[in-house]
Amino acid sequence: MTSFSIENLGCRATQADAAAIERQLRENGLVRVKAHCDAEIVVLNTCTVTAAADAQARDMIRHIRAANVGARILVSGCYAQRAPEELAALPGVEWVVGNSHLAEIPGLLAKLMQDSGGGSAPNASNLIPATAIAAGEMSLERGPAKILTSDIFAQAAVMAGPASADDGEHTRPTLKIQDGCDQRCSYCVIPFVRGNSRSLEPQRALVEVRSLIAAGAREIVLSGINLGTYGRDLTPRSSLEAIVRRILGETPLERLRLSSIEPMDVTEDLLKFIAGEPRIAQHLHMPLQSGSNRILRAMRRWYRVEHYERRIELIREFLPDAAIGADVIVGFPDETEGDFEETKSFIERLPFAYLHVFSFSARPGTAAAALPNQHAAYNIQKRARQLRALSAQKAGEFRKSQAGRQHTALTLNRRGDVWTEALTGNYLKARIPGQHPPNQWHRVSIDA
Repeated sequence: MTSFSIENLGCRATQADAAAIERQLRENGLVRVKAHCDAEIVVLNTCTVTAAADAQARDMIRHIRAANVGARILVSGCYAQRAPEELAALPGVEWVVGNSHLAEIPGLLAKLMQDSGGGSAPNASNLIPATAIAAGEMSLERGPAKILTSDIFAQAAVMAGPASADDGEHTRPTLKIQDGCDQRCSYCVIPFVRGNSRSLEPQRALVEVRSLIAAGAREIVLSGINLGTYGRDLTPRSSLEAIVRRILGETPLERLRLSSIEPMDVTEDLLKFIAGEPRIAQHLHMPLQSGSNRILRAMRRWYRVEHYERRIELIREFLPDAAIGADVIVGFPDETEGDFEETKSFIERLPFAYLHVFSFSARPGTAAAALPNQHAAYNIQKRARQLRALSAQKAGEFRKSQAGRQHTALTLNRRGDVWTEALTGNYLKARIPGQHPPNQWHRVSIDA
């Protein structure tokens, strides 16, 4: 039987995509191996949110190629959707499959393995071998992205469903119920590589949840590119709160966690619902991006710092022990020292549990890439270091605030000689005494 390995680079949405690809390959008779050096086919699922993410993907391709020169490398995901010709030119890459064709990967690989011609094998569906692009056998004027990826905005399906509740690395499977984004933030390339917002049908979402529970899942993370917009494209129209109510009302899921939600979608009604439902993890991640209204306008974000702060106040009112996380971008074009200090001051006075700090990266085709006053890399890095230090400080303050509290925690796949790591509902990683299997509940008291 044909063996494959899979490597995922990126966010929870790409993790869910990679899990769906893995499940489809297993269902089509391929066997997964852990090490890339042992695989006949290596699937690399990519991110393209920053230039660093692109560089990481290229480095990974070189690493795979060095470890297994005979491997047939298939590159998928957001980078593959955005710039297939860049990836096609790399040695060892045999196929490039964008987000619009992920569901066709099993058939593509089945055909690939039937034919011994490698890059000259007959085409599957409307995909072409990457080697054909690199060799010039197909004119780039015809637009390889159109042939390899088609129009992402025409894609209607949402891939969902990890292969199992525990793949040996993640005890808490991610279920992607929403994909794409209708917003056009000036720095973001994601709408161009994932298309407009679309939602998984509620009945399909329930089927996936039940399947994961049957496989052993006790906590599931609901994810999306813009999760708060879930259901607005459906007929009849639905909402994130509605699908969460159905999951909790119609399945025996023990804990549900929500991934990132835009601040304007964190409503008082949603917070009251979470506060009254003990099976929902008390953990909210709201992208901030900047604490300067001037920069938020330039980013084409649709809220201002006073709106964001009000959301924080509401979370604290209804969920006093909740972990609150945020994304922040530093070094946006024309971000002055004063703008950056506003961001720092804003973060300092609010009860964040952690930050995800991103250095601004000009993405091809975005409005921000053409803005004047782009920052030098050293200046961006200096500001990023300051915010990461602030993030560590805020995380320490949050941990201290939880001393003496009791929580229900789920054991993870990390342990030492005398401890096992577990995750609480409010996103604290705790070390509990003894060695315990993953995916078990423990009542823990935070001592220090």
